[in-house]
Amino acid sequence: MAVFEIQGGQKLSGSIVPQGAKNEALQVICACLLTAEKVEIHNIPEILDVLRLIEILRELGVKIKKTENKGYSFKADDLDLGYLDSKQYFNKASALRGSVMTLGPLLGRFGIGKSPKPGGDKIGRRRLDTHFVGFQQLGAKFKYDPDHKLYEFNASRLKGCNMLLDEASVTGTANLVMAAVLAKGTTTIYNAACEPYLQQLCKMLVAMGARINGIGSNLLTIEGVDKLSGTEHRLLPDMIEVGSFIGMAAMTGSEITIKDVDLSELGIMPEVFRRLGITVIQNRKDILIPAHKHFEVENFIDGSILTIADAPWPGFTPDLLSVVLVVATQANGTVLIHQKMFESRLFFVDKLIDMGAQIILCDPHRATVIGLNRKVRLRGITMTSPDIRAGISLLIAALSAKGTSRILNIDQIDRGYEKIDERLKGLGARIKRVAE
Repeated sequence: MAVFEIQGGQKLSGSIVPQGAKNEALQVICACLLTAEKVEIHNIPEILDVLRLIEILRELGVKIKKTENKGYSFKADDLDLGYLDSKQYFNKASALRGSVMTLGPLLGRFGIGKSPKPGGDKIGRRRLDTHFVGFQQLGAKFKYDPDHKLYEFNASRLKGCNMLLDEASVTGTANLVMAAVLAKGTTTIYNAACEPYLQQLCKMLVAMGARINGIGSNLLTIEGVDKLSGTEHRLLPDMIEVGSFIGMAAMTGSEITIKDVDLSELGIMPEVFRRLGITVIQNRKDILIPAHKHFEVENFIDGSILTIADAPWPGFTPDLLSVVLVVATQANGTVLIHQKMFESRLFFVDKLIDMGAQIILCDPHRATVIGLNRKVRLRGITMTSPDIRAGISLLIAALSAKGTSRILNIDQIDRGYEKIDERLKGLGARIKRVAE
């Protein structure tokens, strides 16, 4: 198992290109199962979660080839559905939460879907009821094997229906859209997620011949078709990685250019960083983060403490709350961080407190951060990464800290950030990957 060793306190400089969007990649790769024709996807990030999903599809029988522009071609014309009953599939799929999104396309095209209880980040309960209730409303029969923790669905052909999602789940919406595009009749999905990556999935499906109206809204109307064709698709830059680089620049007092990113595609994110006192500038096709000696938290108009909370799109993504929390430790002012969706995602703050941060963990969902205005630098320690987003946040803290930090369990970071150590070295970071 590898470990990151970081010598903190180094100014960074230069430019960095964000990877393709991880969350979009997991969705659109699964969508390749909906057609027997070739689908080519560009700008795929070579990160553990994506590579593991590609391996599962390859063993299922999908013909996969690497292409140019960080691309892959997929052709699902001769699948071995018996693989879904294998121990090999069970072990690989149970280690990857994204594997649950194979259910929708397999169920829509072949009338069968199987998935073990999926793994992923340890950030609290991540129920799958939204997916499973939706499949049943489309006409699938559901069976759960509690001894083997295996979910199974069967249907001769799905039938369109009206459904109201109990939560605006991104993966739930993606799964149900992929199932519904080949269902008989019309499906309407109320309270659908409308994140950019879900919009990208819908646009790709439309290019394949699907009939989807309401893309970008919380109401999707899907007219089922008999089959889909192949297409070519390019992933967006990873919005979460962009936000991580903004936080990294602010924490290290560095000027960094993030290449090929448009502020208009980032939703409310730039405004949230602005409220922390961080300047984000559109510079032609790139965004520039100037060096900040200090950054001041903006209170609410009535003088009350700034609260930053997650919300479904176009609200602020929960995947960046950990980064915002770290950045707030060196701001001038106090911020209340409210993580509404996951009850275990703030538990990494104990490592930041050990580094010298002033944080009060109010409850599993809220933390109050008292910014130190760079008067007291964080100090390097040895820590363990509990999940992808906490991992990159601890890495940002370590880059700004005095002395040497060691981060264990860096597989969690590798799951979401492509060759992050090599790319940060290009900015001047003193980071190395060593054997534990």
